Amino acid sequence: MISVHVPAMTARQDVRAVSATISDVPGVQILQADLATRTVQVTGPVDPAAVTAAVSAAGYAVAPATDGSLRTGTTRTGGRPVDTFFSTDTTGLPEATHSQVLDLADGDQVQLSLAPVAKRLAGTTVRMLAYNGSIPGPTLRVRQGSEITVHVTNDTDLETTVHWHGLRLDSSQDGVPGMTQASIPPGGAFTYRLPFVDAGLFWYHPHVREDYTQEMGLYGTVLVEPAEPDYWPPAHRDVVLTLDDVLLEDGAIAPFSRTQTDYAAMGRYGNLLLVAGETALTLTAKTGEVMRLWLVNTANSRVFRVALPGARMKLVGGDNGRVEHEQFVDDVTLAPSERAVVDVLVDRAGEYVLLHRTPEHTDRLAVITVTEHAAQPPLAAAFEQLRSAPELAAEREQLDRWLAAPPDKTLAITAQMDMGDHMDMGDHMDMGDHMDMDDHMDMGHDMSGKQDDAGDGIEWEDHMVAMNRAMTSATMHWQLLDRTAGQDAPPTDWRFAVGDRVKLRVVNERDSDHPMHHPFHIHGAGRFLVLARDGAPEPDLVWKDTVLIPTGQAVDLLFDVTHPGRWMAHCHIAEHMHSGMVFTFTVTPAATS
Repeated sequence: MISVHVPAMTARQDVRAVSATISDVPGVQILQADLATRTVQVTGPVDPAAVTAAVSAAGYAVAPATDGSLRTGTTRTGGRPVDTFFSTDTTGLPEATHSQVLDLADGDQVQLSLAPVAKRLAGTTVRMLAYNGSIPGPTLRVRQGSEITVHVTNDTDLETTVHWHGLRLDSSQDGVPGMTQASIPPGGAFTYRLPFVDAGLFWYHPHVREDYTQEMGLYGTVLVEPAEPDYWPPAHRDVVLTLDDVLLEDGAIAPFSRTQTDYAAMGRYGNLLLVAGETALTLTAKTGEVMRLWLVNTANSRVFRVALPGARMKLVGGDNGRVEHEQFVDDVTLAPSERAVVDVLVDRAGEYVLLHRTPEHTDRLAVITVTEHAAQPPLAAAFEQLRSAPELAAEREQLDRWLAAPPDKTLAITAQMDMGDHMDMGDHMDMGDHMDMDDHMDMGHDMSGKQDDAGDGIEWEDHMVAMNRAMTSATMHWQLLDRTAGQDAPPTDWRFAVGDRVKLRVVNERDSDHPMHHPFHIHGAGRFLVLARDGAPEPDLVWKDTVLIPTGQAVDLLFDVTHPGRWMAHCHIAEHMHSGMVFTFTVTPAATS
């Protein structure tokens, strides 16, 4: 059997056109079209190359998909074919390199160039995109209080920007196309000027077609060292680890349409996990060494739960700095774009395996080989100490007042699916003896895409692959609704002033066409504390820019507004943002007396 997927905006028209074309291919015995999943299935002694040739001759782009199946492109109104897939060609591309650390002083200038590269993954060479030729891009290591200049050149075939995720900065430098800057065209350039207000781990990525560009490798990190010498507990060294996944199909990264975002229901889950851009990362350490792991989830949709059995793990920081109370942990959970700072003590020689451990399965992420040589100076005693952050203790003193106050703003997360293709079950196509064209719904879930309760409210894997692939930014409508004071519409004209502290309640509604977890991100207008989850006070405060909100949960945030300008807030599952889960707001300068 051969399957041909038609992820078109005008799905019925294109399924009919593709079906009619394939029906004339020699050897076709049964041709069955499923309008719900936009798939044509062909049975008989058929040469796949003949199917590809026929579909191509009809004016549709064709790309390989899973299990020998094919995917066509979309068409514009009127049926004019368009080039709908980004290239997967690796001919003549330089090989991707390993990420480097760039130590930068106040006033330094650095160049970032975006360009396609070839990278070996799982025994095959795939086309990806890179900053300065490496995946991830270089780590920019800077000092808190410093400023640098970054010159960006775009040598890809797609417009781009760079968003400096988590940095509090002038809105003109935030990298939002059409709002804070014009997109950088292919062959173009742009200069960013970056101040570093907060210590911690931050990262950078495009804000144009993040679903495609991040999946293809365009992400890097910014490590801001604190001005305060004892801000972090002692450690022997820093290790920055990006956590990612990619979806491989038939020797290439699964194709992306140029005209719309697919996998819009759950986001694109990969079938290959990457740590620091590698599928089999290995590290070496000494006995008694304390390594500081700077973790960031750069995946499109996957939530990671990271563990290191046999080693001691101590959580010391989060998105925008240190935690209120350091604590020993068995694992840390990170939604897309969240960060964690974890100190690990390896106190014996041997092999330690870094794991992604979920309720469903366990995956290897990296291997740490510990030699018998002793790390110097000894830090085991200092590692046992659990410290507290005085600046967050001061915030804790005000917590009861904020918990008792009503929210200033309330947002609801919900979704609507365009069920037209699913619901019209009487659309039959008369294509002759080859055809059995009844719509059918064998997708392993109900028609709305609603899942059984995952227990913890997190979708650890994509269990509805057929529907998820078929849902696009044209048919899946993710929404952030303003529920403040009885309202029920997208947020409009939200305005704050520098110096405001805003209590924001975000409710991830269970009664939705597709309830699932969401990482909610606010751009660099400020930072926030998680005050409470479902009314229960947050036990350990930390400044953040992204929060994981499981299905059905209501989260109260205290948004500390510090920078004027126009800003964005959105879900950091890229496919959800491109399907409507985004809004903008304005911050005015502080009022003067």
